[in-house]
Amino acid sequence: MSLQKQVMDKMKEAMKAKDTVALQALRAVKSAFLLAKTETGIQTELTEEQEIKIIQKQVKQRKDSAAIFVKQGREDLAEPELAELAILEQFLPESLSEEAIEKVVVATIAKSGAEGMKDMGKVMGMVSKELAGQADGKTISTLVKKHLSN
Repeated sequence: MSLQKQVMDKMKEAMKAKDTVALQALRAVKSAFLLAKTETGIQTELTEEQEIKIIQKQVKQRKDSAAIFVKQGREDLAEPELAELAILEQFLPESLSEEAIEKVVVATIAKSGAEGMKDMGKVMGMVSKELAGQADGKTISTLVKKHLSN
């Protein structure tokens, strides 16, 4: 079942349960899907990879907003963001542990023959493509920097 269909099903459940937080998060994702579909001018179906990227973007927005609110001492505003984040994360593939990501980074550096920070872009691209949907860019970036600076 496509992610769009899953989002629509969850949206119906949220409406029946009168869960406003879930409904708000799911409507935002649905809106992002529609925007992505009409962006090209041709109403084609989104691939699963595109759907995952859209949801990841929504998750990242919620994480960033919540972090800013917590930093400013606005727990009342951070709570709904974190609640929406939990709802959206259920549509993403399970994230890898930092150790698993680190193994992929080390293997990619060895395989590509990268030497130093000048090759960071190349390594980031390869690792991001391999771990699409399973790791966030910030974690990958941190690990790549750590291993290329040695």
